[in-house]
Formats: sequence, C-alpha cells, structure tokens
Amino acid sequence: MAHPLGNPPTKIVAVHLNYPSRARERGRVPSQPSYFLKPPSSLAGTKEAIARPAGCELLGFEGEIALVIGSRARGVAPEDGWSHVRWVTAANDAGVYDLRYADRGSNLRSKGADGFTPVGPRLLDARRIDPAGLRLRTWVNHELVQDDTTDTLLFPFGQLVADLSRLVTLEPGDVILTGTPAGASVVRPGDLVEVEVTSGELSTGRLRNPIADGPGLEAYGAMPRTGPAEREAAYGSAYEPEPLVDPRLAEGLRSVAVATLSAQMRSRGLPHMSIDCVRPVGPDSKAMVGVAHTLRYLPLREDLFKRYGTGMNAQKRAIEELRPGHVLVMDARRDPTAGTLGDILALRARQRGAAGVVTDGAVRDSAAISGLGLSVYAAGGHPSVLGRRHVPWDTGVPIACGGALVQPGDLIVGDADGVVVVPPDIAEGLIADSQEQERQERFITEQVTADHDIDGLYPLGPAWQEEYENWRKGENT
Repeated sequence: MAHPLGNPPTKIVAVHLNYPSRARERGRVPSQPSYFLKPPSSLAGTKEAIARPAGCELLGFEGEIALVIGSRARGVAPEDGWSHVRWVTAANDAGVYDLRYADRGSNLRSKGADGFTPVGPRLLDARRIDPAGLRLRTWVNHELVQDDTTDTLLFPFGQLVADLSRLVTLEPGDVILTGTPAGASVVRPGDLVEVEVTSGELSTGRLRNPIADGPGLEAYGAMPRTGPAEREAAYGSAYEPEPLVDPRLAEGLRSVAVATLSAQMRSRGLPHMSIDCVRPVGPDSKAMVGVAHTLRYLPLREDLFKRYGTGMNAQKRAIEELRPGHVLVMDARRDPTAGTLGDILALRARQRGAAGVVTDGAVRDSAAISGLGLSVYAAGGHPSVLGRRHVPWDTGVPIACGGALVQPGDLIVGDADGVVVVPPDIAEGLIADSQEQERQERFITEQVTADHDIDGLYPLGPAWQEEYENWRKGENT
C-alpha cells in the first residue's frame, strides 16, 4: 500500500492544546505550547480502518490540521516559520484513553498504534493559503461534531514551527499535528469519522476512516484500564460523569451528625474511624460529604526533596487529579509544625469541584482559606512553606490520617465536631440507624426539657418504649 505522504516522515509532532474552544473544555489555557511524538508507523490514509484493540473502551477521535514540512527548519524565527511548511492536510489524531496511564504523558501506547494517524486525502499547497484562514470540520456518522477556524489559535502555525526548531531540526516530510478544537469524543466499532480542512474554495476532501474491532493485546505489559477520570477526559464536554457519591446517599450522610455516625460505627465494631485532632479552618462548619482522594507525605530528606518535592510534585498532582465530590485527605504524619496546603492550592481544589480537604498536618494562609467557601479541616496553622518537615511522595494510596486508615474511595464526612471515615459498603445501613438514633434523641431531649429523670430514659429503655412509639407516629404525621 502506498504511503499517504509518499515518503514517511522522520517524526510526527503533536500539539496538546491550541484551540481556545478545547482549552475551555479542558479547563486550562497553556502559556506555551507543549508536544508529544507519534511514530511514523502510525500514519494511515483515507478509508483505512482505525482498529480499537479488544479490551479497550475509550477510542477517541481528534480532527486536526496537519502541516507537512517542505524545507529543513532549524532555529527559524516565528515570522519565517510558515515558509517552511509545504503542504496542509486533514488528520485524525486517534488514541485509546484506556492506555493513557501507562506512559505518563508520552502517549506512546495510547496514541502511537499503527493506523492511529490517518491523513489526507489531498494535500493543499501552503503557498496558496492563509494559515489564519483555515476551517476544520469533523463528522461522526455524518453528524457535524467539530467546526472551528484558525484565526484565534493560541499558538499560530509559524510559532509552532519556530518553537520546535529551537531544539529539534524539522526535516522535509515531517508532520506537525496542530491540535483539535472542542467536540472531540469517543467512537466505537461501526462508526465512521470524517475530517476536512478548507481554505475558501480549496479543500482537502474528507478523510474517511471507519472504526473497527482490533485484536486484543498480549499481556506482556500494561493492559487497558478505565475509570471516571479516563472517561471524563475521553468524552470531554459531551460526557457527564456519574456523581462520585450518589446524591441520595450524600443527602443521608448530611442529615446526621458526625458524632452519631461515629457512635453507630463503634456499635458495629469500628471504633477507630475518626480522624483525630483536626478542626474546621474558619467559621464555616457546614456538613462535608465526599469521596477520599489521598496524598501521602513522608519525612523530609534533603537529598530527595529536589527530586520529589519540586515541579509537578505529588502535592500538585493530587490537586489536579481531584474531581467534583472528592475530599483530598492528606497523611502528614500528625505533624502540625509545617504547612501542607496554602490558599492557592485550596483555591484550585475548590475550582476542581472538591468537597473538601482534610490534613492531619497544618495549613498556611488560614485566613484566606477560611474565606474560600471550601470545607478544610486541619490539625493547626503554620506559616512554613513546603520543605520544612515533609516531602510529598505519592497519591491514590491507602494512608493514615489522624490515626485513621483511609483508602481511596472511602466516604469522608465532616461537621463542626470533626471528620469520620465511612466504609461505602455500610453507608446505607449506617444512615438508617443514625437517623433512628437521632430521632430517639429528639424524643429524649423533649422529656429532659420537661424535667424527666434520665434513668431508663437515656439511653432509651423498655419503660419508655411505648411512649416513644406513640411520639414517633405523631412526628411522622
């Protein structure tokens, strides 16, 4: 089969984010372009099937404009970058999100499979078109799903060529995939994806690629894995992820006091479910209910801090991994003599939709945090920055926080009294029993207010049972 570009390129460079519509969809706007590489063996032509490996669920399409380099570019200026582009064509930057975790950002296995970069069908002469006057459209099963233009790109094409050429020599035939607009999502075997680039009356024609079932992967390495985060990333704005906590369950947990939940868990043989020595930061002590996402700090080692404590460290990753409904729970080894969270990261947690943050260490910027409207519980306040006592080590692992073992996925409930960990599998029964306990306590409170002796009344004894049942019927009418 003939190669879609004649001779294979030495490299394919893909841009992560470039269209403002996609940046809004992703919730972030980069200050500079960032890239990943796709192997030349991923190239395919029009009408060739894109095979979704068996066992994968999330095959994503991304309609893109592909630039084909015509003359060698090394150290060129932005105003000269476009002159090194010879051809423009349509492309589909396909990938399986099920494998994205495996290469931590390189996208090699998720986007580098054979046939995952279809291009064509026609090449437009770059000398005849305005790079800021192109239109990109994508159809799935003949329905228009992407439609955007290049006049508002975050990084114009000439800038991309110049930026890359500062360190990487671009050779004739090399391909730059210039980013996808909003609307990229997931396709399934049997679907048809079409991409077209136009400049006035000039058109690449429609790049047509059916989606097909592919063979499974041999278990020699990473295997497909999906979860809420992968689905959210794959579907983009077209996907509404299921709430982390069932709204009915969350409302039930909010309806009872943390003290009641603690008592009920103790009666079930779980006396160590409270996160000790943490208090609300600020006056806002409204009920907090969410799902645990964990961050573990280890004792500071100066020789390891640069490696683990700087850049996009585990602390920052934990914040960016938060989804609406998460409670970030930090294991700071019950050491309140150093800050584990400041106002900027707390603000970002709120923007990510977090239900709250719990740390058995200290927070800094307490006054600012208390005004964010985010439920934050801490062992105290401390002015230090990261690096005095702790090094952020890892996320998404079982931790100890305030003497309690917290697993990712546990339910976390907090109020003015403190925070407890609730195992998800007992939550419904726990709510029912807690509501009954509080109902009895309301009855007991009324009797004590009426000056009854507490002997046999608190806790509710047999002598009061009939009167309680009559009272309960009246409360329910």
